[in-house]
Amino acid sequence: VVVSVLASYLIGSVLANLLMGRELLLGLNNFPRATLGFVLMSLSAGGFGAYFFTSREMLARARLAQEEAQRQASEARLKLLESQLEPHMLFNTLANLRALIGTDPERATAMLDRLNNFLRATLKASRTEATAGRHTLADEFARLRDYLELMAVRMGPRLRYTLDLPESLAGQSVPPLLLQPLVENCIRHGLEPSREGGEMRVSVRQGPGGLELEVSDTGVGCEPSPQPGFGLSQVRERLDTAYAGRARLDWHSHPGGGTRTLLTLPLTK
Repeated sequence: VVVSVLASYLIGSVLANLLMGRELLLGLNNFPRATLGFVLMSLSAGGFGAYFFTSREMLARARLAQEEAQRQASEARLKLLESQLEPHMLFNTLANLRALIGTDPERATAMLDRLNNFLRATLKASRTEATAGRHTLADEFARLRDYLELMAVRMGPRLRYTLDLPESLAGQSVPPLLLQPLVENCIRHGLEPSREGGEMRVSVRQGPGGLELEVSDTGVGCEPSPQPGFGLSQVRERLDTAYAGRARLDWHSHPGGGTRTLLTLPLTK
């Protein structure tokens, strides 16, 4: 700023005097005090302008850096929650498979084949997400279908399920394995304890509050205010991490009346 002001004032004065046919350093020689005042005033204005615009740019860069750091932290936390969910589901399935081996080897073999197909599809989807960075409801429902087919081998006709995904909402983005723990909860706490089993329904619709994902069952239900388990706690954490307060989970259940969980997410364009 100092160099620019001094050089500009000197060059401007010389050019003006040259065009007017006067002495080149007329102002500096005849009006030194006035010249000094103009230079100091220009230095002050230039310094203030440089400080103002530089400070604003630095604040903007700092804000962008902070937002990027928060985004990366949220993504890292989401990946951590996903890595906790997948082993949880796998261990439950392996425990069920071990129980079937001694009592029904044929069904255990069929279940093992389903597990192999499910893991292969999960690995393929994970690689796709790693490169594309996007997981849609169509992908989520494909995984749920694989998992429910796996559970149907073990439970037989006691497990009946319906997956309802409108084609217009199939491309909506959601965190991977978001519905998986809710479906597991329905089977483990609602349908398995019932001798007759029951029906599970997973549906998606566009509601007044945004994208609504509902998981319900006709199982044994439970008390209205149970201790939060792994599945519900993980889903709530993932919603907070992925949507920062813009998503909601509503859970309803009562003994003998089944369980209903409703997720409300923001719609994406």
